[in-house]
This record gives sequence, C-alpha cells and structure tokens, in this order.
Amino acid sequence: MAKKLNITPLHDRVIVKPAAAEEKTAGGIIIPDTAKEKPQKGIVIAAGPGKKDEPVTVKAGDIVLYGKYAGTEISVEGADYLIMRESDILAIV
Repeated sequence: MAKKLNITPLHDRVIVKPAAAEEKTAGGIIIPDTAKEKPQKGIVIAAGPGKKDEPVTVKAGDIVLYGKYAGTEISVEGADYLIMRESDILAIV
C-alpha cells in the first residue's frame, strides 16, 4: 500500500495508482516501450466524500478497472497517479 498523500480529492473524485504496464505477452514476446498500452487497472489511494446525495462507493485499497482515457495524470512526490471522477470507474475487482 502506498504511503499517505498530502492530497485530498474533493466531491466524487478518486486518486488511483495505475498498475504497471505489461512487459511481455502471454507467448513471451517482450513489448517495447513505444508499443505498451496504457493500463486500465489500478489501486484506489484516496477518495473524496461524494456529492450531497451520492456518497462515493469505492474506498482506499480497492482494485478498480477504468476507461482507457479516464482521468488526469498527476505527479506527487515523484510518483504518478490518476485523478478521476468516480463515474469513470467501470468496476471494482
């Protein structure tokens, strides 16, 4: 689990640490950096309180699937994260 961040998401925003991109295919072929796809899976680091009548359903530590182009990339203390709305999350794994 990641250390505590100094960022608190507001409303229905969620901070996600993306999973590492695949290095090899199932057949053992090494994928070069230019051909790697953006991961669509990650771990929730922090979640906001939600909107007035809609509390956030994910919590820190949940593994989630999200859309390919969801969220905004941010860098905090040298680590890369995504900040997105809870509605961009497709499923909890």
